[in-house]
Amino acid sequence: MNDTTFITTGDGYRLAYRVDGDENKPVLVLSNSIATTLQMWDGQIAALTQHFRVLRYDARGHGKSDAPEGGYSMDRLGRDVIELLDALGIERAHFLGLSLGGLIGQWLGIHAPDRIGLLILSNTSAHLGPVEEFDARIAALQTSPDMAAVAQAFLANWFPAHMFEAKHPAIEPFRDMLLSTPPKGLAGCYAAVRDNDMRRTIALINRPTLVIAGTDDTVTLPSHGEHIAATVPGARLVMLPSVHFPNIEHPDTYVRTVLDFLLEKEAA
Repeated sequence: MNDTTFITTGDGYRLAYRVDGDENKPVLVLSNSIATTLQMWDGQIAALTQHFRVLRYDARGHGKSDAPEGGYSMDRLGRDVIELLDALGIERAHFLGLSLGGLIGQWLGIHAPDRIGLLILSNTSAHLGPVEEFDARIAALQTSPDMAAVAQAFLANWFPAHMFEAKHPAIEPFRDMLLSTPPKGLAGCYAAVRDNDMRRTIALINRPTLVIAGTDDTVTLPSHGEHIAATVPGARLVMLPSVHFPNIEHPDTYVRTVLDFLLEKEAA
């Protein structure tokens, strides 16, 4: 199956997903950053499907998934993944989440460890604040949902200046993803991030865990990755010379880092 299709979640909304690769291989779930779609992983699929059946999905409020009104919760975003696995008859999968996807991965590691094999938490944080900042962002989307201005602010935080100066071809697809994100979907996920704090509870994660952080990431700071790696028992930390999307800045290094961890742990 290589086309986007849908499940209906327990609370009645459509969740879009796509599966690539051999159905006999172990399943690897990829979970996206806020304000992106499953296409953010396009550059990694060829390498990952050599070893895994890759399941991608659009988080609620994003891409082709429904965008309910109101605030979402990390609990709901995590349950969306469990319901997706249930619908596809997948008992256990490896999980790689970046940014918001990494927050969801932490929630799954805490609350549904039986469903997760190996866990990769990339460019993420156990807690982001302050609350007032997210409230202001949500209010701005509700009163003046100018996604062009929002998109420019996100892109400036996601990629280094030299990529803009070189007009790197990877940037425009991310601008398109941002502009296509419904303001109510972005606001809903902002609420989930605002209300989340797993700084202590990630100590309960018992899955083999790799943490990837970016030395120049100003969204989820290097110290956020260091905290996760220091708190999750036995976690491994890899620091890459990147801003927020090392899979775009350093695609070969990134996918090699991911595969080295997954294949080493699978072999063990």
